[in-house]
Amino acid sequence: MVMPRIATDETAAAAGAETEEGRRPPLVSAPAAASPELVDRPRRRTFKAEDKLRILAEVDRAAGTPGAIGALLRREGLYSSTLTEWRHQREAGAYNGLNPVKRGPKAATVNPLPPPPPCRTAARERTARAPARARRSRDRDSKKRSPAEPACVR
Repeated sequence: MVMPRIATDETAAAAGAETEEGRRPPLVSAPAAASPELVDRPRRRTFKAEDKLRILAEVDRAAGTPGAIGALLRREGLYSSTLTEWRHQREAGAYNGLNPVKRGPKAATVNPLPPPPPCRTAARERTARAPARARRSRDRDSKKRSPAEPACVR
């Protein structure tokens, strides 16, 4: 069923007909669109390690009070999954980077074992370079030693 149209002054004014002064209302231009290069995109929040540790310490202190952790999460704008992720990072030692570390080259570690005799080191090097030649020289050395090569003490 179609409703009948009733022409009244209100509907004519709403349709854009002339006003009582005999002219149409002025057109309002739309606001100029902002340049797409100047629009700030939303950025993800980042937390420094100090802030993460501070929040985790507050959560640890509030663990016994009912509803305290939820209030803390609402206040900081966090999810409980974020806390879980931060706890795993803390347990893995990811925040140990905050501790001051001595800069510069690292000190060489000292081998606690005494160095091997030089004749054994030279024999190992020869054996590693050419096994066949080392075998031949070993056979030759067992028969006769040259005076330049000292005998190894075993």
